[in-house]
Amino acid sequence: MTPLHAILARTIRTDGPIGLDRYMALCLGHPVHGYYATRDPLGTKGDFVTAPEISQMFGELVGAWAAALLAGFSGPQKPCLLELGPGRGTLMSDALRALRAAGADFDLHLVETSPVLRALQAERLADARPTFHDSVASLPEAPLLVIANEFFDALPARQFVRTSRGWCERRVGLGEHGALAFGLVPEPDPQITAEAPEGAVLTVPSAALSAMRDLARRLVRDGGALLAIDYGHAVAGFGDTLQAVEGHAFADPLTRPGEADLTVHVDFSALARAAEAEGAAIHGPVLQRDFLLALGLEARATRLKARADASQAAAIDAAVARLTDPSPRGMGALFKVLGVSHPAFTALPALPSV
Repeated sequence: MTPLHAILARTIRTDGPIGLDRYMALCLGHPVHGYYATRDPLGTKGDFVTAPEISQMFGELVGAWAAALLAGFSGPQKPCLLELGPGRGTLMSDALRALRAAGADFDLHLVETSPVLRALQAERLADARPTFHDSVASLPEAPLLVIANEFFDALPARQFVRTSRGWCERRVGLGEHGALAFGLVPEPDPQITAEAPEGAVLTVPSAALSAMRDLARRLVRDGGALLAIDYGHAVAGFGDTLQAVEGHAFADPLTRPGEADLTVHVDFSALARAAEAEGAAIHGPVLQRDFLLALGLEARATRLKARADASQAAAIDAAVARLTDPSPRGMGALFKVLGVSHPAFTALPALPSV
């Protein structure tokens, strides 16, 4: 039993079963025993690897994308370049090379709640003098360019299961011998009327939608754009996409709370609707493969290989193949890219307008 398991068990015994959103929030963000509060989860020694850790090319291309937009910003206020959940700072470190080469002018801001990762970011990005925030609420009022790579998937979500009575919310309670177990609220939620067969699972990304609405309002008010890169589906559907990852392998999401990463697949159509409802313009989503290739991934790889030895060139080719893998579970197809902007942006680089 993990330390967080004991806390969850006491809470459930006192207050009753908890929603999946609260469970995810505690597992990932508990200030003492939460997953992100206690470790660096990235890399071969961690639990998972993100695209920026695979190759410098990913961050460099995102930086080139950002530089193209920042060149069009105007007005008396210096724009804010914001990354949400910056990990080790790898993506931004690579992006800064492209941004500096383009002469982009901005103030760097990072939203990070993990003290472990914030320390790594502060060290790696010291030359850029980033300003750290616990949330977007403390950002200055200025034009905003937001990078969100694998951010929305880790935000708490609710789940509902279709029963003969209707859509009943899934909750986490206690089973035999004090083990955590899923159950359902007896009464269905009357606000959910989607048609689906019994047993279907509906994930409602409540925190992600709230975050997107807040960001879209800022973009419409102050100007700017957002780039969201994450794994998920472009069209809403049913299915249980909650997953836990520990040691680069899938795990039971209830067995070791606080010791495994918890995510759900991102519903890009829901995010787009939330942003559009606030008056923002929508661009995409497109496959990560198409986005990176449109930004010149192959040309960048060719330039890097020109000054690489044989083993380095092979590693570059392997990184390109992995980032653009078109198979259903490959990063090139599973990951999608969505742009959101002030309506004045009629187009964003490598992203079609809707």
